[in-house]
Amino acid sequence: MPQHTIRDIANALDAEAAGDLDLIVSSISEPGGASQGQLALAMSPKYAEGLAAGQAEAAVVWQGADWQALGLKAAIFAPRGRLAMAGLSRMMDVGPDIAPGIHPMTVIDPTAEIGEGAAIGPFVTVGAGARIGPRARIASHTSIAEGVVIGEDALIMNGVKIGARVHIGDRFIAQPGAAIGGDGLSFVTPETSGIEEIRHTLGTREEIRKQKWVRIHSLGSVRIGDDVEIGCNSCIDRGTVRDTTVGNGTKIDNLVHIGHNVNVGEDCLLCGMVGIAGSVQVGNRVVLAGQVGVSDNIFIGDDVIAGGGTKILSNAPAGRVLLGYPAVKMENHVEMQKALRRLPRTAATVQELKRKVLDTDTPK
Repeated sequence: MPQHTIRDIANALDAEAAGDLDLIVSSISEPGGASQGQLALAMSPKYAEGLAAGQAEAAVVWQGADWQALGLKAAIFAPRGRLAMAGLSRMMDVGPDIAPGIHPMTVIDPTAEIGEGAAIGPFVTVGAGARIGPRARIASHTSIAEGVVIGEDALIMNGVKIGARVHIGDRFIAQPGAAIGGDGLSFVTPETSGIEEIRHTLGTREEIRKQKWVRIHSLGSVRIGDDVEIGCNSCIDRGTVRDTTVGNGTKIDNLVHIGHNVNVGEDCLLCGMVGIAGSVQVGNRVVLAGQVGVSDNIFIGDDVIAGGGTKILSNAPAGRVLLGYPAVKMENHVEMQKALRRLPRTAATVQELKRKVLDTDTPK
């Protein structure tokens, strides 16, 4: 368990501190459950009551907090709480327990190259010609196929599967079960399919015919930039001919699917259960909240933000904030929902007006 003084933590966070700066803490805690030796996280006045309930002697507090009145021996002042949380969690995280070196129950092809300082757990397989950068940490049951290239300081957790010829940059993080470089969903019918017909007619079908699917093989791969993170059980399909790509700094949550030939830009945030269909172009700094779906062969411009559950069926201009199904400007969606809630009352008003008109028109 790492131990840090309040002084060390404040210096690492570039934050101001007060009180006993030599006080030692070994972990962080919510205020109400904190014990001595833990650093409580109370970055807003709403957590003051929790501090009184816990036993913490030190806390990260909001700017201007009267830390002594809160019963603390030391305090760190965080101007931006969640940013402080990022730095704190980085300091306190000991990471997975993967022994240095290569476990004897791992199978590495003789032609593969393993960088200096790597730690590779049991039941890992590394294919022919693969290159894994220095200081990589690879947990058990990971499969790295032939020709894969992984940069420096990778952290690859249990059960990750990386397909052939995938190219990954530095400081890559993959959570358990992520699958990168599987074939995309790419099939065709010998005759015009029902899907093609409906795309053309927008719903009308002249005839329903039997059809069989013929596989289009995925000859491309996946190319991932630096500082990319991929969550548990997320999948990135390889391209059909060209590579599927993910730009530098993009963060991908759990259960996200990125289809074949998709290009995701830099510093994007893709939250849980996002699905992006094939051949979509996603710009830089795009945020897709949970369960956002994106139709195939469209583009999403830079800095687009889509709220949870949004279904993007057509091109989204840069900077647009979207919500709803189908996606519209967020302010429009809010107005539409207000109007929808008023419908029962509006319908009742129309019925009442209709009754009055009919009563007036009826001969006496």
